[in-house]
Amino acid sequence: MDQSLAVWVVILLAFGTASLPFLLQRHLLALPWAQPGEPARPALLRVLESIVFFALLAGWCLLALDLIGGALIIGADAASAALFLGKLLAVAIGAVLLLSYPGWRFRRVAVEKPFLARLIEVLVLYLMVGTLGFAFEANIGNPFQQGWEFYAITLSLYLVLAYPGFVLRYLLRRHHAGRKA
Repeated sequence: MDQSLAVWVVILLAFGTASLPFLLQRHLLALPWAQPGEPARPALLRVLESIVFFALLAGWCLLALDLIGGALIIGADAASAALFLGKLLAVAIGAVLLLSYPGWRFRRVAVEKPFLARLIEVLVLYLMVGTLGFAFEANIGNPFQQGWEFYAITLSLYLVLAYPGFVLRYLLRRHHAGRKA
């Protein structure tokens, strides 16, 4: 994969996923505490489900690093490029299936998503996009060690990318709702 293509893919993924928690009302994570509107369930079951969900999420990150970071692409070979795109598609489908489970389990119930849940979803999506970025970097060549400054800057940029979704969810809708009254 070309370095500039990998950078643009990560930027587009970050732009597409940063506002997602604010635009979707369905949950993307199985959190261990009861959400507003959620049917009553035993606390131990919620915690166990959350532990399994986050273990699967960590497994997805490791699988993405292994599949994409360890893939070998030979520029002139169409078969290796198709294999790499297949691995990338499999990782993307795995992420979509994993993140759609929490919303699917309460599909018949109107469960509200508080701001804290949205913020945790933004952080988890930041980690997932970062994992793909590291996998692309490992695929291109030697991955570099990063200090805390790198993570502080990229998290800040990711939060800036999430701002349009925040505006749509919390600022714009209330403003328009006040005009109608």
